Amino acid sequence: MAVKYEVADGAATLTLDSPSNRNALSSALVGELLGGLEAAIRDSAVRAIVLTHTGGTFCAGADLTEAGSSPEQRTQQMVDLLRAVVECPKPVVGVIDGHVRAGGMGLVGACDIVVSGPASTFALTEARLGLAASIVSLTLLPRLTSRAAGRYFLTGEKFGPEKAEAIGLVSDIAPDPHAAAAEILNSLRKASPQGLSESKALTTRSILADFDSLADELAATSARLFASDEAREGMMSFLEKRSPRWSR
Repeated sequence: MAVKYEVADGAATLTLDSPSNRNALSSALVGELLGGLEAAIRDSAVRAIVLTHTGGTFCAGADLTEAGSSPEQRTQQMVDLLRAVVECPKPVVGVIDGHVRAGGMGLVGACDIVVSGPASTFALTEARLGLAASIVSLTLLPRLTSRAAGRYFLTGEKFGPEKAEAIGLVSDIAPDPHAAAAEILNSLRKASPQGLSESKALTTRSILADFDSLADELAATSARLFASDEAREGMMSFLEKRSPRWSR
């Protein structure tokens, strides 16, 4: 299993638990994560969902070992995952204390509330691989300041939790993010299920409108880029731990 599912005290916890590939978004992990979200939605005892991880990486982005197979199917799977988090009627709280890269950033953007620990680092590395942050832009652009998006979408620079909070990517920083999230969950339990669902719908309406109008176009762009010669060079250079041919 790539995702652990547990329910306690009114919260379902989905833990990314695939350390062998740094919790990369393999088809198996995405499928299990979607299944966990569906189970949490169906469970009337669950008032909120926690998305967290084991190991030093929250999510490394796309599983590049699968990148050459069915790019259209894999990009649509990513669209479905991000949309499922955003339109989930229950609040999703991200608890992160590790590295977040590329597609993993889209998951962070999809969460309603995000608590970051001091070990977190963030980067949108797609441009360095001959790709673009196409699909994840649906959840990130509404969160980030426009200047921050312009910088980090283009440069692929790594930044820490303080910068992530300043630009709107995370809600809070805490020495113990799980303890801080527990306090947030206590607050959420004071709200009614209907109140939570309807309040979340207000905050996600414009994001879901972008999914409706842009997701197909962005998925096609992502699939085209993954199939390009330049992206193949970028991904192979990453897997082979060498500089790509365009690097200076």
